[in-house]
Amino acid sequence: MAGRKGREGEMLESVYSVLALVFILVACVELCDAATVVDVYRLIQYDLSGVPFGSRFASLNHHAGSLPFAPGADLSRTVVIIPVREINLTLIRDCITQGKALGGFLLLLPQKLSPGNRKYAIERDRSQGKELMRNLLFDLEQLLIHANIPYPVYFAFEDDKINTVLADVKRNDATGQPASATTGGYKLLVSTSEPKKLTSPTITNIQAWLPGLKADGDANQLPTIAIVASYDTFGAAPALSVGSDSNGSGVVALLEIARLFSRLYSNPKTRGRYNLLFGLTSGGPYNYNGTQKWLRSLDQRMRESIDYAICLNSIGSWDNEIWIHVSKPPENAYIKQIFESFLNVAEELGVKVGLKHKKINVSNPRVAWEHEQFSRSRVTAVTLSELSVAPELLESSGGLFDSRQFVNETAVTRSVKLVAESLAKHIYGHQGKKIQIFADGSSLAVNPFYIESWLDLLSRTPRVAPFLKKNDPFILTLKKELSDHVAEVNVQHEVLDGMFTFYDLTSATLNIYQVASVTFDLLLLLVLGSYLILLFSFLVITTRGVDDLISLFRRPTSRKVKTA
Repeated sequence: MAGRKGREGEMLESVYSVLALVFILVACVELCDAATVVDVYRLIQYDLSGVPFGSRFASLNHHAGSLPFAPGADLSRTVVIIPVREINLTLIRDCITQGKALGGFLLLLPQKLSPGNRKYAIERDRSQGKELMRNLLFDLEQLLIHANIPYPVYFAFEDDKINTVLADVKRNDATGQPASATTGGYKLLVSTSEPKKLTSPTITNIQAWLPGLKADGDANQLPTIAIVASYDTFGAAPALSVGSDSNGSGVVALLEIARLFSRLYSNPKTRGRYNLLFGLTSGGPYNYNGTQKWLRSLDQRMRESIDYAICLNSIGSWDNEIWIHVSKPPENAYIKQIFESFLNVAEELGVKVGLKHKKINVSNPRVAWEHEQFSRSRVTAVTLSELSVAPELLESSGGLFDSRQFVNETAVTRSVKLVAESLAKHIYGHQGKKIQIFADGSSLAVNPFYIESWLDLLSRTPRVAPFLKKNDPFILTLKKELSDHVAEVNVQHEVLDGMFTFYDLTSATLNIYQVASVTFDLLLLLVLGSYLILLFSFLVITTRGVDDLISLFRRPTSRKVKTA
């Protein structure tokens, strides 16, 4: 009897083990078939004066959906995949402003906008579609970075795999049964911890010095001209914010100007009686915070020796006209001198230069242009830019729309010539003379290959300041490049202060799984269960007989315990 009970117990344990295995297999069916793995880039998350903006979450585990939304559909567990070329800004704005419950957005960017992609760059002016795409990206970015979005938002680049997934999702949604745990479809999974605040983000300024030639017995300090460009960026996706034009073009122009004048200054016979101060500043999108700190760190005598500063900002996509922005009145003697010098060179180059005057509101700490930080420190300065109107805060600062294909190295070369020749006329007293020191074909000609290679590098390098470390390879590369041309290079590290708080997690890996419907799971469970029960019954009957099989399901007889 004891042996029989032992066999029954073993059989029951086997049944329970088999059934447990079945349930485990069925539970794993939903996520058993990985369709593709995609690199994704998270929408920026930051606080401005304590007010939250951007995407506030990072992890994803929802089903995929597409546009248009089904009327009354519950999308709280759905990630909507939208190619940017098909985006409806009004719909996106309504989803955000009306607080529609969503699992998240996955926005697909054209592959040609990926960092460093130069496809179609030469034909940029021939395609109206490219300009429309640029405007669309600009509007989308401004919408996203100025909204508080309580769900994850990611960007990815279109490719064959993700396009295939999207096509399947659209077909499923067209049936009126969007993907869910019941209907199956695709599931998007990003496994990551929730974002954390960045503590004490650093901004780094790079200062380079090219000393002029003093006359014998001259104890006075030489006058100084500063050439400045802010190198960092800001955009909806920090991991994609390369800022090819804003302000990659300004950085490249500064490096080329430093290279050209280093050759002039290497010979005492052609060294000018002006010091040249080159500044690559950080914190540009954040009220030029780095420029402000750099100016405060300068020795008072050096600051007072600066005749004027030329700030370079977005000079890589203009055709025939560029603007000089000033804070002091155009009648100011220094402003007139600077503008006339640029005007003369512009006429020689066959381009136009316009003057834009904007007074500083001393009661408002917000500055629109980098030269305004110089003006607040009582240093004459101008900004050279293709932009005719001052950008708003966090606008035109190197976002998704600012890719390599929209920057023309010819425009940068033209800008370098304009600035370099204007400086030379001032330094060597050639005002009013038709002399080109940096003429094409000469040993001092602007090097287009140098400009192109640096534009390509900057167009592959995201440069959002809070995410750059002190020893970031890009910062070290800039320092080394300037060190190759000038006598002295110093690096200044400061803490970004002010109204901004940033959060980490700028990129992630997205796993896309093809999942089965509940109906399929139940059917599979039924088939597996039936098969295993039949197999078990067959094995018991053939080895122990029908009676043993029946006994497994027979209720044991109860026994009454006799009391003494």
